[in-house]
Amino acid sequence: MTLLLNILFLLLSFLAEILGTVGGFGSSVFFVPFANFFFPFQTVLGLTAIFHLSSNISKITLFKDGLDKRLLLYIGLPSILFVIIGSYFSKLLSTVYLEIGLGVLLISMSLLFLLQPKLEVSKSSYATVTGGALSGFTAGLLGTGGAIRGLTMAAFNMEKSAFIATSAAIDFGIDFTRTIVYFFNGFIRKDMLIYVPFLLIIGFTGTWVGKKMLYRISQDNFKRISLFLILVIGIVTFLKSQLL
Repeated sequence: MTLLLNILFLLLSFLAEILGTVGGFGSSVFFVPFANFFFPFQTVLGLTAIFHLSSNISKITLFKDGLDKRLLLYIGLPSILFVIIGSYFSKLLSTVYLEIGLGVLLISMSLLFLLQPKLEVSKSSYATVTGGALSGFTAGLLGTGGAIRGLTMAAFNMEKSAFIATSAAIDFGIDFTRTIVYFFNGFIRKDMLIYVPFLLIIGFTGTWVGKKMLYRISQDNFKRISLFLILVIGIVTFLKSQLL
């Protein structure tokens, strides 16, 4: 890519990290569709896993109070198991179908949250484990599962810092696992490694900026803005897949 396109990619990555932190959905829900305009979809999956590792370490460090061990067990373990399955299938499916799936996921989840802002999943162990499994599978297959995990965790009415820290801890396990699978899938190549130092820095600084904004802006209002952005991105991603 040209220097200008590289700078634009990194700026959009920084924006994705801020939006993901404040909106509570995780940066991948923005990073994946943004990066997909610059790289092939399977390359995006590899970059997302690496970027998210840094992002989640930053969130765990900056929002370290109140980790929920029960949710780490009930959501984290099925997420890690099913992210392996999703990552495996990401190699078998056409990138066109993966992009269509991403667009449909973003559109459906954003509309669900917008139309049913008070929607909560049951607190039962079955519902929690199922939510973890679905979030892990979509993270492995499409690059992002934060919206499903957020919906599952919302039932527990956690304090903002505890919510972000617990979600990041679960996500770290997911990203560490899928990074290994993506590597063996051939999604992580040597030419991608030039972006790693920049994405590591962006992961921390974007989280730090997002944390500062989180205490100045109503989370509910910002979440609505984030949902509209996700909806628009989902529509654009779906239309782009139809033009390939």
